[in-house]
Amino acid sequence: MNPGGFPERRSPGRPARIVLPIVLFLLLATVIAAAPPPPPPGPGRAEMRIAPILLDPADPARRDLGGLRFLGGWVLASGDSRFGGISAMHVEDGAVTALSDVGMVMRFALPGTPRTAPVDFRPLEAGPGPRSRKSNRDTEGMLVLGRATWVTFEHHNMIWRYRRDTLAALSSARPPAMRRWPGNAGAEGLVRLGDGRFLVFGEGRDNDRPLGPAVLFAGDPSLPATPSAALSYRRTPGYRASDAALLPDGRILLLSRRFSAWQGWSARLAVADPRGLGPGSVIEAREIAALQAPLTVDNMEALSVTREGARTIVWIASDDNFGAFQRTLLLKFELRA
Repeated sequence: MNPGGFPERRSPGRPARIVLPIVLFLLLATVIAAAPPPPPPGPGRAEMRIAPILLDPADPARRDLGGLRFLGGWVLASGDSRFGGISAMHVEDGAVTALSDVGMVMRFALPGTPRTAPVDFRPLEAGPGPRSRKSNRDTEGMLVLGRATWVTFEHHNMIWRYRRDTLAALSSARPPAMRRWPGNAGAEGLVRLGDGRFLVFGEGRDNDRPLGPAVLFAGDPSLPATPSAALSYRRTPGYRASDAALLPDGRILLLSRRFSAWQGWSARLAVADPRGLGPGSVIEAREIAALQAPLTVDNMEALSVTREGARTIVWIASDDNFGAFQRTLLLKFELRA
């Protein structure tokens, strides 16, 4: 207070002049990091570096996270430009098959004692348009079953099916119920339900609307004649679906993520019961875990579920957007709920 009893006038511009450049720098760095390079040609092999990481750097003993128990975490890196951008993955028989958002399939062993491991690269040669254009290989979702692999193409809102061993294309479709989805916020998670139907989750726009888009298919979604119906899922406010996986009991595990200029990346895991789904249904999911600072988290986009004896194991991986300011994380949890 000044002697006259009125609040002192302070310069309103100085804090803004300090904060604004910082915010602009962070936003610019995010935009630059989110622009991946064009897909490099051909298959190959490279060395991957592996570094263990804690769930909570401030509390090394912490293991519990809602309905999950932390079993291990690793930072993965490689000098090869093909490595990174993981948008989906499948874990089986001690190995990870990961798909990047430039249409590159990567395969490597689950982290163990060694601090390095080989990673094999194979590009998706067949797809909607020439592979030299990034938007034609904007692959976000993957489902591996038996001898087949289904892949969702976000920009084109298409679903392709490939041979698992050779990645030769078998069929493809642009489902009518997905055609109006935004090109940069389209199909993300893809699961096959216990009754043989397929369910696709759309990322949706970055807003606070309570519902996100989804499509239920009577059968193989890569076949144009397969009947489908539009439905929706209830979102955690501000979060968008980034992947989904089927649990051994038939429920759906849904991964969602969010980026905030002030809080950085965060992620949510929720469980939904698919019984009774039909046209117009709203999928209601129950949140079981939240990943946010100061815990180890990044742009969490990939999800896979395995079994170890009687335990259900949940694997989560992040998309580093091929940028210097993000990391490729692989986190391992036991589902306790």
